[in-house]
Amino acid sequence: MPKFKLTGAIAALAVLGACATATPYQAALDGDRGYSEMKIEDNRFQVEFSGNSLTDRKTVETYLLYRAAELTRLNGYDHFRVVRRDTDSESRLVPVGGGSPYYDHFHLNYRYFGPYAAYYHDPFRRSRYSAFGPYDAYWGGPREYRERTSYVASAEILMGKGEKPADAAYFDAEQVVFNLSSNIMRPELK
Repeated sequence: MPKFKLTGAIAALAVLGACATATPYQAALDGDRGYSEMKIEDNRFQVEFSGNSLTDRKTVETYLLYRAAELTRLNGYDHFRVVRRDTDSESRLVPVGGGSPYYDHFHLNYRYFGPYAAYYHDPFRRSRYSAFGPYDAYWGGPREYRERTSYVASAEILMGKGEKPADAAYFDAEQVVFNLSSNIMRPELK
């Protein structure tokens, strides 16, 4: 029996460990985090990379640039120009410590459980949600909050063939892939 408990505990830790990592460089499937693109014209694409709250802004922007270079090469072009670029952030407060958000410290109302149960009912007892909101410190709710921020970087790119122009807005796709490939964290294969 202890062997089954240990196996279950290891499986639970593996699942939690998988959730506690930054977003790897992967395609975004069904609204998940990762890269996505949309073709606007034959040589123009809208590219986006969305990271979770453990993926910092620099990584999200690096993955976006890498995807733009990779997409340029996949379509048979040599260089690309960033026409428009933007990075959005979404911040939210997450409760830390205190009570569980799933247990609201309700009291059992005994008047519904038989003729003598009304004796135990306290009509002056207030619900925890009535006066102070769902996370009242008096009832054991969280006393601290942590800010979690996730980033989404997007760019519109224009691809071209031949030698790269001398403008700083142009990138050589081959060099970008070569130089950034050591910074790319790919998903683990199972």
